[in-house]
Amino acid sequence: MMISPSRTRPEPLKFGQWLGLLGVVASLVLLWSLRQSLIYLFAALVLAMALCTLVGSIRSRLGCSRPLALLLSLGTVLLVLAVAATVVIPPFVDQFSQLLAKLPAAAETLLDLLRNGLSQVSQMIYGSGDGDLSWLRDGLVGSDAGGTPGLSPRLSSSLGSGALRLLGLAGGVGTGLLQILFVVAVALMVAVQPTAYLEVVVLLVPSFYRRRFRQVLVQCGDALSAWMVGVLISSLCVGILAAIGLSLLGVKLVAANALLAGLLNIIPNIGPTLSTVFPMSVALLDAPWKAAAVLALYVAVQNLESYLITPSVMHHQLKLLPGFTLTAQLLFTVVFGPLGLLLALPLAVCLQVMVRELLIHDILDPWKRLRLSG
Repeated sequence: MMISPSRTRPEPLKFGQWLGLLGVVASLVLLWSLRQSLIYLFAALVLAMALCTLVGSIRSRLGCSRPLALLLSLGTVLLVLAVAATVVIPPFVDQFSQLLAKLPAAAETLLDLLRNGLSQVSQMIYGSGDGDLSWLRDGLVGSDAGGTPGLSPRLSSSLGSGALRLLGLAGGVGTGLLQILFVVAVALMVAVQPTAYLEVVVLLVPSFYRRRFRQVLVQCGDALSAWMVGVLISSLCVGILAAIGLSLLGVKLVAANALLAGLLNIIPNIGPTLSTVFPMSVALLDAPWKAAAVLALYVAVQNLESYLITPSVMHHQLKLLPGFTLTAQLLFTVVFGPLGLLLALPLAVCLQVMVRELLIHDILDPWKRLRLSG
């Protein structure tokens, strides 16, 4: 006679366990409501890590004390900002305003090329008439009161509203300045006493895990330092190569386009694509072949940066898969907004270190060895 094994029913949660579950849910809701403040805090930590990296570099080269290295670092940063404010920013603002002014004319030139191309295709298919492609041509290109072909009213209004929205980004200056001051102030406080703030974070975990958690945080800091140094060198190379190529092609507003290429290189995948729009618009006003040449130039520069420059300067950095990077950009942009897109890569670097060390090494690997030994 076989005795069927007794089925054990799961025990209901006790009152203390329900309180713990409610506490976890309340903590998650609180973190979600404070996500904008948390992303500003993370931006301050990234800035503090950049300053600490500069301090460490000065100390290793000069052999001076940390307070002196910190003062030299702040002086260097202020000097660079002063030079940028007096030499780089004024011509950049002037040329960037010219770029924005040229965008509608470039769009009209592009649509005129499309209209002519559609007319030629229509003549090849339907003969001398426009045939069934006229609706597409008229949708893209309209006519003004005198019959002159130009931008369609709907497209013109879209470009106008887009330009107004772009200029409207300058609004809310007071709030933006307060946020910048908060980020800078927190970054300076952390840079003055990084070890003290590190120990405060370590105290938030149980005592038996504090030593290991401290090692993981140090690894996150090292990964961020490697990422910032690599991105700085990569962006400088991209800006210089773009300036040389645009100068050889005879494209106008070289300084603004090259600086945009270097700055937008910080944002992977999306930044290089956006940086191509402005020089192609300027080149299109001169000749269509120049726009194609600019596109080929930027594709060559990005491939050179991806396969030669970045592997050379970031060989000690964590390898981030392109799919993981793009997913992180989408996720952090949805959760944190535009600042999440800018900080998506450093967030992904820290997240990868955390997952690798805390989840894989400390939880999954010991569990796997326990299952194999059992």
